[in-house]
Amino acid sequence: MKQRDLKYSCLIAVLYFGMNVNAQTTPKDTTAKEQKIEEVVLIGYGAQKKENVTGSIATISAKDIADRPNSNPISSVQGKVSGVQILNSGAPGASPRIDIRGVGSISGKAVFIVDGMITDDISFLNPQDIESMSILKDPSSLAIFGAKASNGAVIIKTKTGKGKKTTFNFNSYVGVKKVTNVPEMVNGDQYVELYNEKYMNDIRVGGQTFDPTKIISRSQFPADTNWFNEILSQGIISSSDISASGNLDKLNYFLSLGYLKDEGTLEAGRGINSGNDFGRLNTRINLSYKINDNLTIGDNFTWADIHNNNANNPLLTAYNAPPVFYPINPNTSNYDYITLANITNPKAMLDLFRSKTKQQRMLNNIWAEYKFLSDFTLRVSYTSDNTNTSKYEFTPTSTYIPQPNRTLLITRDSRNRDYVWDNTLSWKKKLGRHNIELLAGFSRTQNYYRENYLEARDIIFNGKDSSLDISTGNEIVGMTISGQDDPRAVTPYKKRIESTFGRLNYDYAGKYLLNASVRRDGATGFSSDDRYKVFPAVSIGWVISKEGFMSNQNVFNLLKLRASWGKLGNPEVARDYDNLTSILTGGAYFGGIGNPAQTVTKIVDPTITWETTTGRDLGLEMALLNNRLKIEATYFDKDSKDVVYGINQPTTSGASNANSYVTNAYSFNNKGFEGSISYDTKINDHIKFSVFGNITTLDNKITSVYADSYNQPGVSLFGNPIIRLEKGQAVGSYYGYNVIGVFQNDAQVTAAPTYSSVKKTVGGFMFEDRDGNGVIDANDKTFLGSPVPKFTYGFGFNVNIYDFDLAMDFQGVSGNKIYNYNREQRFGNESWDLDFYNNRWHGEGTSNTYAMTTNDQGVIVPSSFYVEDGSFFRIRNIQIGYNLPKDVLGTAIQKLRFYASAQNPWTSFKYHGFSPEILNTDRVQMGIDNNIYPISAIYTVGVNVTF
Repeated sequence: MKQRDLKYSCLIAVLYFGMNVNAQTTPKDTTAKEQKIEEVVLIGYGAQKKENVTGSIATISAKDIADRPNSNPISSVQGKVSGVQILNSGAPGASPRIDIRGVGSISGKAVFIVDGMITDDISFLNPQDIESMSILKDPSSLAIFGAKASNGAVIIKTKTGKGKKTTFNFNSYVGVKKVTNVPEMVNGDQYVELYNEKYMNDIRVGGQTFDPTKIISRSQFPADTNWFNEILSQGIISSSDISASGNLDKLNYFLSLGYLKDEGTLEAGRGINSGNDFGRLNTRINLSYKINDNLTIGDNFTWADIHNNNANNPLLTAYNAPPVFYPINPNTSNYDYITLANITNPKAMLDLFRSKTKQQRMLNNIWAEYKFLSDFTLRVSYTSDNTNTSKYEFTPTSTYIPQPNRTLLITRDSRNRDYVWDNTLSWKKKLGRHNIELLAGFSRTQNYYRENYLEARDIIFNGKDSSLDISTGNEIVGMTISGQDDPRAVTPYKKRIESTFGRLNYDYAGKYLLNASVRRDGATGFSSDDRYKVFPAVSIGWVISKEGFMSNQNVFNLLKLRASWGKLGNPEVARDYDNLTSILTGGAYFGGIGNPAQTVTKIVDPTITWETTTGRDLGLEMALLNNRLKIEATYFDKDSKDVVYGINQPTTSGASNANSYVTNAYSFNNKGFEGSISYDTKINDHIKFSVFGNITTLDNKITSVYADSYNQPGVSLFGNPIIRLEKGQAVGSYYGYNVIGVFQNDAQVTAAPTYSSVKKTVGGFMFEDRDGNGVIDANDKTFLGSPVPKFTYGFGFNVNIYDFDLAMDFQGVSGNKIYNYNREQRFGNESWDLDFYNNRWHGEGTSNTYAMTTNDQGVIVPSSFYVEDGSFFRIRNIQIGYNLPKDVLGTAIQKLRFYASAQNPWTSFKYHGFSPEILNTDRVQMGIDNNIYPISAIYTVGVNVTF
């Protein structure tokens, strides 16, 4: 937090992020002095001085979030906090994935507590409305939220009124988005060369007879199309909002209205496609009214109208499509039909698909706070979060394939209702040098979801959405409940959690600190004997700098040692309890006599229990140089047990889910170090400077697997799994053969070990014989790397020189691997990237790292060739601003600032793809690059006005 010279009255202030600013004046002093401004951070159901916090909590201020061109506020935190990895998507309106201290749950999400409202999605929230964030990282900080926070929590406080006079703020920016690092693909000539070369390789390896008619020429295929140029374009992103805040007697208010539009980067406005954009209109009303000195009531209301035009993502198709076909055939004026490979015309795929999503979301938090007997505070809060979503997908008759399909319209209408009722009673007392705060609480949450699904054929679209009416079609199918193996499955559900909790905060003279909490959660979905779980936590701290023996030192303004332990539980696990697990069949015959029979369709585990997380934490905090330099270092160790996911089972049962039997299958451990440093100084009245940096190391390991075996879930190619989950390995580790070279000639092939499960051939990969038995088979497969980074880091600086300001943020990831599934999945005559063309083997001595061109599945197997370095270093944000001098503004305008910014303008990496930032929601497959929407560089100009 910044320190300032106070020239007149020196202020000793407690900055309560987003709550209140209480200050008292000290006697006048003609000498300017730096005084300590104590930081107060948000914790669960309350707040605490940063100096007294014994858990691991990071704070993010409003300035770190505002003016960034991101639809989701959490995207702007990327690289700013140790122990928190945020992965963004380039898709308009897409929510980022947050991993706090490694992989704790495969399917779980971090939650957000917005003014007391608990949600796992803040896409409705305008970043300009946020006052601050607190990111809770260790179980002792999270335990007070119990079952809701097992994967981490972010407490968000939105803005309130400041001062008696109404203050208006207007913020606006407009920018251009552009996909960077677009892979270079082969041109038409190079493709024909590789196509014919591949054919010759394949007949050699397969022992086929040469057919000269299968050799192609440029005269047959004269096109030269860059498919990425056809489907990618620059997009516009813009945002404007206005707010009014202040106090009117006993009424505190903050009102805002904002609109954001993100066009995306797919050229999706042609044909019947409605586009590829995200739009959000949102309003916020925060009110609090002080009825008397003891009773205050309030309401935090948010309404958002969100719409998406959802284009098909044709990036993988564009990667694979041969460049020797036209987007639009010049002879027919129709989309060209690709004959050399079983690939859809990427431009047609993008243009001839129409999909829209409309969502209205209303959140309302009503609360009352009553203070009595001088030391007690009762707070009651009720939150409703209602979301209505309507979506349709329309695919017209296709004229670019030999057998045109019939039109298909799918509609989905869903209703989601979340309710939270919180009641807390706190007692705060100072007894001499003893400071005690007790909290007791009771909470109930309920979530209800329902979706109606309809589909129909032969719908006629006349250019207006009103024509897309299910009732006008044929073969209408509708359902609200279905089996989960059906892609149309929709299972309504209602979930409830009931909780009681308590917490003790104690400190003696601000030196010896104790935080202890316990929470008992009961969740539906479990059997009665497993419904309730108790989650305790305890943390301690020692403020060494307040000891008497430190009174004469001038080095440390703060020196604090802290330690914590806590336990959490996650009830949000997949279950199939409500689905049919068997069906009647035609019967079975024994001795020629028919008998009624039933067969299993799904194997269900009725004993699934809670996922649990137990964490330990040891940290050191320091403040030096009159609190200008702050350093934190933390060691964490976190165990996640009974993690729920699908496992492979024998198929002899006949069950349809034999390869995805859901149960408590795994346990994980995450441990590492976090370090952060910041330096903030005021050089003189006109120059201020601050710098920050953080780094996190992470060691992730699977500590147990169901039945003491291993599992190979996720994507595979022709029966060859890519991922293997096994004890001692990181989550999502890749498994395959280790490439040690490329066969250059027949002599090397003859001298090599026997290849039993793959092919050995000149121009093919040489694989390591790991067990040394002279045979290359499945026993020689090994682990090839992990998608989990060994360390992540971020740093940046801010400088203010007179009326100019400059800020730069940098971010990096190291030690992780990406599996380039785009390159591996070859089924025929897909295209190639230019890097492969330049480095491929095409004769003895031409390459010892890249194999020959082929689509032979005995040669293209999961191997280290497709595992690439995922490390990167990025300029995350550059922003320069100018504040008009106050003597120019006059009295009506308090502030007028213009700025320009660049987000993700440059990234350094070695990976052969759009971006090394791979966002998959399934953490098992988090490093698989398979049709990922790429990150864009965004260049914006904006204005901030206060009046």
